[in-house]
Amino acid sequence: MTVQTIPARMKGLNRAEICDQNFIEFVKIWNGRSDGGSAGAILPGSALDRQGFAELLESQLISRHLDLMARVLRVQNKVFYTIGSSGHEGNAMVARLTRHTDPAFLHYRSGGFMAERFRKLPGMDPVMDSALSFAASAEDPASGGRHKVWGSKPLWVLPQTSTIASHLPKALGTAIAIEQARRIGHASPIPEDSIAICSFGDASSNHATAQTAFNAAAWTAYQKLPAPVLFVCEDNGIGISVKTPDGWVGRNFRDRADLDYFYADGLDLATGYGQVQAAVEHCRNTRRPTFLHLRTTRIMGHAGTDFEIEWRPIEELVAVEATDPLLRSAAIALESGLMSRDELLSFYENIRTRCFAAAEEADRRPKITTLEEVIAPLAPYTPDAVAAEAARTAPHDKRVAAFGSEEKLPEKLPPRHLAIQINNALHDLFCKYPETLLFGEDVAQKGGVYTVTKGLHKAFKGSRVFNTLLDETMILGLAQGYANLGMLPLPEIQYLAYFHNACDQIRGEAASLQFFSNNQYRNPMVVRIAGLGYQRGFGGHFHNDNSITALRDIPGLVVGCPSRGDDAAMMLRTLAALAKVDGRVTAFLEPIALYMTKDLYEPGDGQWLFPYPAQDQAMPLGEGRVYEADADDLVIFSYGNGVPMSLRAARSIEAKHGWKVRVVDLRWLVPLNEAFIVEQAATAKRILVVDEGRHSAGVGEGIITAIAEGGYRARPFQRVVGTDTYTPLAGAAFLVLPGDEDIVAAADRLA
Repeated sequence: MTVQTIPARMKGLNRAEICDQNFIEFVKIWNGRSDGGSAGAILPGSALDRQGFAELLESQLISRHLDLMARVLRVQNKVFYTIGSSGHEGNAMVARLTRHTDPAFLHYRSGGFMAERFRKLPGMDPVMDSALSFAASAEDPASGGRHKVWGSKPLWVLPQTSTIASHLPKALGTAIAIEQARRIGHASPIPEDSIAICSFGDASSNHATAQTAFNAAAWTAYQKLPAPVLFVCEDNGIGISVKTPDGWVGRNFRDRADLDYFYADGLDLATGYGQVQAAVEHCRNTRRPTFLHLRTTRIMGHAGTDFEIEWRPIEELVAVEATDPLLRSAAIALESGLMSRDELLSFYENIRTRCFAAAEEADRRPKITTLEEVIAPLAPYTPDAVAAEAARTAPHDKRVAAFGSEEKLPEKLPPRHLAIQINNALHDLFCKYPETLLFGEDVAQKGGVYTVTKGLHKAFKGSRVFNTLLDETMILGLAQGYANLGMLPLPEIQYLAYFHNACDQIRGEAASLQFFSNNQYRNPMVVRIAGLGYQRGFGGHFHNDNSITALRDIPGLVVGCPSRGDDAAMMLRTLAALAKVDGRVTAFLEPIALYMTKDLYEPGDGQWLFPYPAQDQAMPLGEGRVYEADADDLVIFSYGNGVPMSLRAARSIEAKHGWKVRVVDLRWLVPLNEAFIVEQAATAKRILVVDEGRHSAGVGEGIITAIAEGGYRARPFQRVVGTDTYTPLAGAAFLVLPGDEDIVAAADRLA
């Protein structure tokens, strides 16, 4: 059937109004033949029946009228989002052919998908729920008014703010987690034959983060491991104003090994339905990553502020608008005899009325009005529950089995260094939480490049401790997938410098989920990151990265950094408890140079070896450690490698100036315990801040700010920090990192 071309309007008119009128006029002037409303398929050869088509048409129209409503009410300040789904309404077919227990990670043009998925459960209203989100109402069931997101807890649509493909790794991670749950005996919240759905645009398919997900999906399938993810590339041929070359998506993905390609016409429900069905069934039955290339178009511009007429020829705009999928759906409704012209126009207008009425009502609903309301779901913390969980011990028989015998339990062994105590604590976490998974590069049989994970693979097998491909973005995507299904992931980032290329998986994705879902969805995890400097004679920048700025400014993230083994064990227990109880995303920053450190002052003194703490001992969030609490001539604030350096320097300072020196190990870097810092500063005659990070944007700036804002201004202070440079190789590294002698020199300046 040929869709009739609507005459071009004058150049300055609103294209949303034109698309609206195009539909009305198309129906009014329809003169095609009807089959009189026969039973069976909506059209000959279609896999779609009449009821299914009628419901899909309603979902398409709901999506369209929400877009039109947003354009009208935005100028009245009643709606705050105008990126629409117009031209993409065919994604409703994907929703119809999947289940509400198939986790969905959707991009912003998913109005049709959401309207159709709302049918999966009784009593849900796609119009009112969406209107509340458009209006940024505090009653928005998806985000509580924090952002316009497509999301629903009961419908397993995890809210996304990622528009440029950063949600693809966690969608794949969730698909892999479906099988992983079965493998480790974890009770998954969704059926075992679920699939993960992930939609994105043709422009986003070129992004590095998307490519990393496609590669990891194929890497997984190549090893015959289940990865039931349905990648839905909604190809409208343009990204804001940059056109995708004709045929590029098909050429790029059609013949990729281990990424199974399907094409579907998203502009034609009668044709596309069977094509989408084939892709969904293939993904569910084969458990292989599947790429669904869904043809769409984009009308009404990228968003309400995109005046396409200023940069796109009018002839091109008219041609694109003639491919509006709603025109094709109208033709099917009329041609099949499902509706008359008057019935279809009435149906169209009734949905318009419904959407506007919902929007007006949503505008009257409460809004977020206080800062406390804004940040309430960002970083939930229940101290008593976390403390109780951290102190809960693992079953004794499991511990004996994991460590090898009663005599080998770590609390019965002599004091040990940091790496061994982290290893012991990890064994205990695995005994305590059967849903724990540890993964990353080289962590399994090798036990990590510093042997910190040695023995875990043997004790808990490859289903719980395993190596990944060399891709930090995907490691953190996997972590989010496992967390989505209730497991406790402990991903390892081999070096801090390697975190930076994958930072957005924490910043933009994992740490934002509680905020943008109003704490309905969580990403509980403990990310282990080996880092910081002082590896003698080894590494250069990539193995001695001392920049933790990228971690410090991530909202909601918790970062702990131990300097000694007993602290590490107690901190890990609390980090795991924060993840389990409050769903927090946490990071454990491990100072590499202290892994094997045994001595503090002199070779062989063994004063940096500590006993393994009893299982019921944990470190409260924000609690620091104070050495020589009564000393007040000089107070040194530090963390990580800076702590033993400061303790050594303190001896020299005491001998040189006769001062009593207190050393404060912050231990928790995000959030900084400002009250604790001010308390320690209050009695100090002089203050030194020893920050092994860089001069700019380091932890030291936060310490100084806390002290200044706490009222400490009268007495002298100094800051000992690294230089704003990358770390060079070999001995030159110690020219840019602070050392013992720098601390003593700073004290001299305070004298």
